[in-house]
Amino acid sequence: MSIHPRDVGRDENIEGYLLGSPVSIIREYVTGPARGPRLHRHPYVETFVIHQGRALFTVADEQVVGVGGQILVVPALVSHRFDVLDGGTYEATHIHANDRFVTEWLE
Repeated sequence: MSIHPRDVGRDENIEGYLLGSPVSIIREYVTGPARGPRLHRHPYVETFVIHQGRALFTVADEQVVGVGGQILVVPALVSHRFDVLDGGTYEATHIHANDRFVTEWLE
């Protein structure tokens, strides 16, 4: 077995199958307020690890502000979206519990 580290950009998407991993990763890096992805869902769990900044998450019929240092887990098949709020840089790692991105866009 050999391990080969890979450099990952601040705003890069990586599908796990390319690395032999069962998960896929989105590195999100946004400066200033911005709309994130429109409403969508996945057939697997998505975990948001928020490193810094703030974003308003809409998950099904609920809204919550996620901030740096928090983790937010969205269950499989639950609609969600987020908007980056003002007040600095939003940086997060989004972990998709699948080796490929599978997204159903709802708007």
